[in-house]
Amino acid sequence: MSHRKKVNMNTRWELVLLPSLIFVVVLIAGSQYVFLEGSFYKDLGLGRVGTDIDVSNYVRFFTDSFYLNTLWITVKTAALATFFTLILGFPVAYLIARMRSRWSMLLLAGIVVATFVTIVIKVFGLMIIFSADGLINKFLMGVGIVDTPYTIIGNQTGVVVGLMHYTLGFGVLLLYSVIQTIPRSFEEAAQIHGASRWRMHYRVLLPLSIPGITIGSLMIFNMSMGAFTSAALLGGGRVFTLPVLIQRTVMMEVKYSMAGTLSAVLLVTVLLINLLAIILIRRFRAARLVIA
Repeated sequence: MSHRKKVNMNTRWELVLLPSLIFVVVLIAGSQYVFLEGSFYKDLGLGRVGTDIDVSNYVRFFTDSFYLNTLWITVKTAALATFFTLILGFPVAYLIARMRSRWSMLLLAGIVVATFVTIVIKVFGLMIIFSADGLINKFLMGVGIVDTPYTIIGNQTGVVVGLMHYTLGFGVLLLYSVIQTIPRSFEEAAQIHGASRWRMHYRVLLPLSIPGITIGSLMIFNMSMGAFTSAALLGGGRVFTLPVLIQRTVMMEVKYSMAGTLSAVLLVTVLLINLLAIILIRRFRAARLVIA
């Protein structure tokens, strides 16, 4: 029996997971390679692609204000969605994590179930709620906040709301798991020593949550950068993000090489932003350690 336990403890779990890792890497790398390779050829029209290597697509992207503005809108929209998702999700995650009743598991189960609802249904739900005769506009007009119905279709605000609706459940679950790792005794000790509830959150809970918040922020940001449905439906053809522009370039303009260029720019942008965020977080933590 002891020998069997020793064998189980010494099991190399990384070797068990290695085939799955290789399979996923091959799928991701293979699909991305197709786009990256195609971006270095010139579109000849009607879906035809040249055979000589050409970088004119990249030159056009970085010299055309339309494409640069699309890139900026994509990053800005994803950043806003990430910020507001964290602002709304952190209090919800904290309340659920600190509840002592059975309601916590029920609320958590409800959030898990909500994340499985397809984004198309969520977006159409938002369109119904924010319609001219929807609940939101009836309330806003009833209390006199607005004189005319407010719409979230065809503007950047609507796209941000759609992305928040898409990522909020994931954000709450991520933050919940982070807060669960922080002992409740830390908060009680801070309050016993005279810290107000706000100061306890600012000086104890938030610093301990920063690693998890950072990972959650990057995951939500990455999801928002690649989201298509919210931007396509709520943008109403007026808000162009890179995923929407890629779909339009492939389906309507039939320019596969340019679509590959847009995909490559989107991929590299996400990787660079993630890398920059990790570097800044490491420097911030190193500075805090030096100061301490």
